[in-house]
Amino acid sequence: MGMQIRDDRQMKALTGLSQAQFNSLLPVFRDVYQATQQQAYEAGVESGTRRRKPGGGCKGKLPTMAEKLLFVLYYYKTYPTFDVLGTQFEMGRSKANENLHKLSPILYDTLVELELMPYRELGTPEALKAAVQGGDQVIIDATERAYRRSQEDATQREHYSGKKTAYAQEHLMSLPEKLIIFLGRTFSGHHHDYSMLKQELPPA
Repeated sequence: MGMQIRDDRQMKALTGLSQAQFNSLLPVFRDVYQATQQQAYEAGVESGTRRRKPGGGCKGKLPTMAEKLLFVLYYYKTYPTFDVLGTQFEMGRSKANENLHKLSPILYDTLVELELMPYRELGTPEALKAAVQGGDQVIIDATERAYRRSQEDATQREHYSGKKTAYAQEHLMSLPEKLIIFLGRTFSGHHHDYSMLKQELPPA
């Protein structure tokens, strides 16, 4: 294994999850991965392009399901370059890119299966109530994400945020136990947090 996790603190730093959370996510991730592999196999057999059964052939640098999950979680927690990602898991950058694009949909479907994906729209008061899961407190904040500034003057003016570095803003809503339940759309340019919030949330 290319990356050795020594303790729970390091696990959280590298994946965003505790060891217990990782262990609870793993069996669902495995089931989704195997179901996806089986669907691809059946489609390949039907089209005549696939003979080898799922799990056959070279095992690669991520032979176990735990390593596959660690790989994709590590990427989304730290966002390394593919050179760094490949070095951490003892593979070339092109293979790191290939593995990420293969495993990212598996992680997404796993989180959907566990109902852990945040809402992207809250169009009605009922949807908002469902999102907060009966709680009486939520934490709302806007986050800034840097992006490459356009070289075109007109586009620069449209997206200008009032800061030297180009930023896009997104709203996050989480419960007190730090579970993110809503991720708003991206706003570029200069926007006040409250004006963004009024556009995102349904009227009372």
